[in-house]
Amino acid sequence: MFKTIGILAHVDAGKTTLSEQILFRGGAIRSVGRVDDGDAFLDSDAQERRRGITIFSGQASFSTESHTYYWIDTPGHADFSAEMERTLQALDYAVLVVSCVEGVQAHTEAIWKLLETYTIPTFFFLNKTDRDGADVGGTLSQIRRLMTADVVLLDDGLFQNADEIASRDEALLEAYLENGYDEALFRKTANSLIAARAVFPAF
Repeated sequence: MFKTIGILAHVDAGKTTLSEQILFRGGAIRSVGRVDDGDAFLDSDAQERRRGITIFSGQASFSTESHTYYWIDTPGHADFSAEMERTLQALDYAVLVVSCVEGVQAHTEAIWKLLETYTIPTFFFLNKTDRDGADVGGTLSQIRRLMTADVVLLDDGLFQNADEIASRDEALLEAYLENGYDEALFRKTANSLIAARAVFPAF
């Protein structure tokens, strides 16, 4: 299976840093670079390295088991929104990074509207949760109020969120009430709900 995933965020949410970690753990790169140090793998242009920001969309790929993923890191600055929007037509899924220190920004909402327009299934990644002033609960509340009420925090897995997932699918709810939790059925249904933009997982 081949999937193209784009990572998007407001500026300084930690998008490129997260990308470096994912590519490193996926075996695509041998060491983790940093935007501030000018050695991030996906920020390869001289301007990006000099300014410490993503200007052009960069891509890489990694594989897990029988799946191959193409990962696209997009610019976070509103000045380069056209470059970010240009990549959306190629995406199967998106990861929208939100800093739990700054919370949902105006540009986050603008990105969300574009993801709606292009009907791209989206995962939320709540970043900087270990920083002073981070507010995970407050950020989730902002997402629910400003973007979608269908965000589900899945840090503890599907089982811990069975009621919330089942409530979004009539057949799954009926099976759950009659027979209890079935991991395979929940995973299959959750995948379908995510693809249909009926559920937006958050991590």
